[in-house]
Amino acid sequence: MKVSFTEWTKSGSPWVWLNAGAVAICVIMVIGLLSLIAVRGLGHFWPADIQQATYSLNGEKSLVIGEIVESEQVPAEQLRDAGVIVPEGTLMMRRDLMKIGNRDVTGTDFTWVLDDNLSDRSNPEMLFTAERREWGNFYGYLRALKEGDKLVGQYDGYEKTPEYVALWESFEASIERALIIRKDIYQIEKHEIGSINYELERLRLKQRALELKEVSDPAPYAEIDARRKELNISYEGLQQSLLDLYTEINRDTIIAEVSDGQEIDIAVAKIVRAFRPNDMSVGAKLIHYAEKIKEFVSDDPREANTEGGIFPAIFGTVMMVVLMSILVTPFGVIAAVYLREYAKQGFTTRLIRIAVNNLAGVPSIVYGVFGLGFFVYFLGGNIDRLFYPEALPSPTFGTGGLVWASITLALLTVPVVIVATEEGLSRIPRSVREGSLALGATKAETLWKVVLPMASPAMMTGVILAIARAAGEVAPLMLVGVVKLAPSLPLDANYPFLHLDQKFMHLGFHIYDVGFQSPNVEAARPLVYATALLLVAVIALLNISAVQIRNHLREKYKSLEM
Repeated sequence: MKVSFTEWTKSGSPWVWLNAGAVAICVIMVIGLLSLIAVRGLGHFWPADIQQATYSLNGEKSLVIGEIVESEQVPAEQLRDAGVIVPEGTLMMRRDLMKIGNRDVTGTDFTWVLDDNLSDRSNPEMLFTAERREWGNFYGYLRALKEGDKLVGQYDGYEKTPEYVALWESFEASIERALIIRKDIYQIEKHEIGSINYELERLRLKQRALELKEVSDPAPYAEIDARRKELNISYEGLQQSLLDLYTEINRDTIIAEVSDGQEIDIAVAKIVRAFRPNDMSVGAKLIHYAEKIKEFVSDDPREANTEGGIFPAIFGTVMMVVLMSILVTPFGVIAAVYLREYAKQGFTTRLIRIAVNNLAGVPSIVYGVFGLGFFVYFLGGNIDRLFYPEALPSPTFGTGGLVWASITLALLTVPVVIVATEEGLSRIPRSVREGSLALGATKAETLWKVVLPMASPAMMTGVILAIARAAGEVAPLMLVGVVKLAPSLPLDANYPFLHLDQKFMHLGFHIYDVGFQSPNVEAARPLVYATALLLVAVIALLNISAVQIRNHLREKYKSLEM
């Protein structure tokens, strides 16, 4: 049956199609964005082949070794203006961004090369990549391995031979040995010496507190001195162990050849891993890829956050969100219950509701400025003067930290929880309240045993929205506690275990720092995508956990709605 355009419009079908189209576009955009982030970020960990080629530029030839990470078309006129000789009649040329590594030799990690000027391309099996703790990746040929002054093995050719394989296996065994020693060093420096330093600092503060109180009894001073001597003896023993371990770890070195034929010495202790991607099977590359992903989510960052992992940032983000949720939930629920159940519904209440709704639209940086001024300087400064005078002038709570960041974000998100909880309370039928009161329950009992359980899914909805916003906020955190690199986690084995005054790392700030503050932009760019993907995953995981709790509460108190 033919329907006129006017009738079709009046039927409401256009609005249905319009809404469906808008939702479809949003879904496509979200999927496209996540796919872009995933491809750019996760591709960074794949062990790409190393290419060797002869590069000709304006008549000069050189050997280049590296990974091609990006390609683009550039106008020939632009190249001519830059002094590059381009054949006549050429309008566009392809150029490749090649990661050549060896920053300590060449001064840069990346270089642009014109694709047409590359010749004699090959992927030699002997070329290897070494991920180093300093100076980024190394690309080149392994020439010799030394244990101190003793030459373990040497090879000067460019073909894969049994002699070369034996030298490579010795090199891998040397790396494995260095990694085991480094774990012992990390255990001593990070945990054992860290605990001693922490306790020494507490003893210093304890002695300072006694001096401020003008305690004249020598007994507590003697007790402090005795304990300090014990710790110093332990410290000296650990220092000697560290010296021995550093002597052991610095024993081995390799000699490697770079693209221009120059041979350089590299300490094996400075190598995280070495591999030959051109000689790896797909299975070996998959194992390497999984190890890199594991390192990314479980290790500490290196090289100004452009290498290594981001575990401290993941830990700081999750801990801050958990603390924020613990703070914002009771405060928001109590405020909503008062406004809905107890406050007199008049002009003042309406004014408060308008203020709460307007707070949700205040820029987050304003909350950061408020948190810095009120929580950090005023509240934290007074706490330091009242409870930590022995630590002054060094601040304890009078500087940015985990607790102030969590409270600032709780303040930022509390309007969301209040509004969601009020909506949930308003949907509970009046007859339910009246039925409970008719059975003899007091108003408080009705509220606690009937109303709040029925409204708990709405409360959790508010918490979910609060988590989603808090986890992605960066601007206020830059003022109240987040730093580029935190040497230790806010949760450790030292009393009181949870250090609320400690600064911490955050995934959102990590993205900003790596993407916009890093001196090595090209090296940091893939990590921006990978960290962004991880931040989305962490937020999704937190939200899914909250949704599961909400669904559980909805099923648990479903019978009350009957």
